[in-house]
Amino acid sequence: MVPVIRWQDVADIIIMSFLAYQLYSWFRHTRAMQVLIGMVFLVGVYFITKNLGLFMTSWILQELGTVLFVLIIVIFQAEIRQALYRFSLLRNFFGRQDGGGLIDLADISSTIFRLAKERTGAIVVFQRHESLDDYLLHGVPLDSIPNGQLIECIFQDGTPLHDGAVIVKEGRITQASCHLPLSMKTELPRHFGTRHRAGIGLSERCDAAVVIVSEERGEVGLALAGELEAVATAESLAEKLQGLLYPQRQEKVHISLGQRLVSNLVPKLVTTLVVFVSWLIITTKQGAIFTVTVPIKFHNLPGNAVLLKSSPEEVEAQLKVFSSLIPSPKQLDVVADLDLAKVREGSNTLAITESDLNLPLGVVVTSVNPSVVKVSISKKIKKALQVRPVLKGTPSGRQRLQRVRVEPQEVVVEGPEHVLAGLDTLNTEVINLEGIRQSTVVESRLVSPSPQLRILNDEPVRVRIVTTGRR
Repeated sequence: MVPVIRWQDVADIIIMSFLAYQLYSWFRHTRAMQVLIGMVFLVGVYFITKNLGLFMTSWILQELGTVLFVLIIVIFQAEIRQALYRFSLLRNFFGRQDGGGLIDLADISSTIFRLAKERTGAIVVFQRHESLDDYLLHGVPLDSIPNGQLIECIFQDGTPLHDGAVIVKEGRITQASCHLPLSMKTELPRHFGTRHRAGIGLSERCDAAVVIVSEERGEVGLALAGELEAVATAESLAEKLQGLLYPQRQEKVHISLGQRLVSNLVPKLVTTLVVFVSWLIITTKQGAIFTVTVPIKFHNLPGNAVLLKSSPEEVEAQLKVFSSLIPSPKQLDVVADLDLAKVREGSNTLAITESDLNLPLGVVVTSVNPSVVKVSISKKIKKALQVRPVLKGTPSGRQRLQRVRVEPQEVVVEGPEHVLAGLDTLNTEVINLEGIRQSTVVESRLVSPSPQLRILNDEPVRVRIVTTGRR
């Protein structure tokens, strides 16, 4: 039976669909997406084998899933860090400004097409919002205003810095001869060499604009988000770069909400359908109610108080489960943990609320029986009690008991005031005098008359037994 859909469920599906589509858009041409598809396949196989009772296969896949999760975090830490950066709502306030300083894009575009005409290969990377530091290797640091003459000199065949990419960051050329990460896409054309794979690979991982000049064909391409677009003229390239690096200076094109919704409609519909099916699977147990026995424990008892009695010691709680991903509450260690910070001396009645039970997300309390707990609180005091040795029997042979001395003669006991009010002495364990033939010292432990009392220095006392011979 399909569970009743609340407005919270609709919001849940919309939010997860948006996040899932964003992840798909960012990672669809990367290794992370390929690994994710493989993990989804393994998860599907796991659930199928588990439901079919294939215990060994499902157990191996379950254990393998834990290892794969750790490996993915280690291997794809750069992609995960970049995704978290893209999710950040404050990056536009505290991050870099669009495009940095002003660049003569017309001059640079003319130089790039001149290099293409001369069949000189080149890669020029323009950093936009996202940092490139995690993807650049072996670059030579520079600090210069970008201009066509410098770029043409760098990429001339035979110069020390011609092999690699030039990085334009915040209106400056910051590095040359940089190595870029190669694309992992298998559907790239065969004639694309290392230069094209490097430029496309960087654009897959960040939002940089990468201009690629083909040495073999004399063509100019602009790589964005893993896609390479051919550019025919220098004017067209300058216009595209202007729009990418300085969007605030371009005439804003109004895109309605409807146009935004219908763009890339098929991936959005598929993502929403997958999220909805996942929601149905997760909520298949919605409304299931379990009755569990919940023990009661306490915390935050004031230092000057002692708990005498609580009733009851456990309650019956009815729990409602909203997700099949949550194990049965009967398998959970549910405890009612009550706060005693505000109790007073005497009898107190404490109500048991849902916040007192340590429940996982998706489990709510429908009822608790009984719903209150009565606790008796007494004032805690300290009192010095005389130590009284407890003796049994008589010494052996012709010995007789002359005197007994205890060290220490008194100890401090802590406990309820009404219990200590009637006590003046504290007995030792029974000391058997039979077998004692001469004066000796015996160690004996103290016996507490009540479990509510605590002996502050609970060490064995020394009982000195002095005997004399009978006449």
